[in-house]
Amino acid sequence: MVIKFVWGITGSGDLIQESVETIEKIDNEYNVKITCIVSKEGELVLKWYKLFDKVKNIVHKFYIEKGPNQPFIAGPLQRGEYKFLYVSPASGNTVAKIVHGIADTLITNCVAQTIKGYVPVYIYPVDQHKGDIITILPNGKKLKLRMRTVDLNNVKKLRQMDGITVLNHPNEIIQIINEL
Repeated sequence: MVIKFVWGITGSGDLIQESVETIEKIDNEYNVKITCIVSKEGELVLKWYKLFDKVKNIVHKFYIEKGPNQPFIAGPLQRGEYKFLYVSPASGNTVAKIVHGIADTLITNCVAQTIKGYVPVYIYPVDQHKGDIITILPNGKKLKLRMRTVDLNNVKKLRQMDGITVLNHPNEIIQIINEL
């Protein structure tokens, strides 16, 4: 049986490489059809990290946000035409919008509509743990980032939302696929 799911990419560079490696691993090792939706800022980040063409060539379908409902993917998600929606990486901005019910981007709208249709949503939010993190820049250099309390509180709220499961690393989606 082919597993069809949607992978959303937002405008965060933290663990973007690991997210793309996970997409590639899943595509190589599982009977899947991945539809990838990329936010406007996600497109920018993928290009900055020189991963845009790689993702576009791996996945079954590839769409870039033109508006909150363009391309029209929320309806098929809501109707269960896909097994689940996974957003990785999810920026702090995307998480904030989701927890406050704002669905004004393609990915936040898809999350809202998918949950309404009782289809599972999995999210890897980048700002999860208190303290500093080290992220890798496109040139390979390391950058130390401080987690903001507001972002940590939003992730806490995200964990409490019905229909959403928060993952701690992009590759944890592989375990979900193995359980299907």
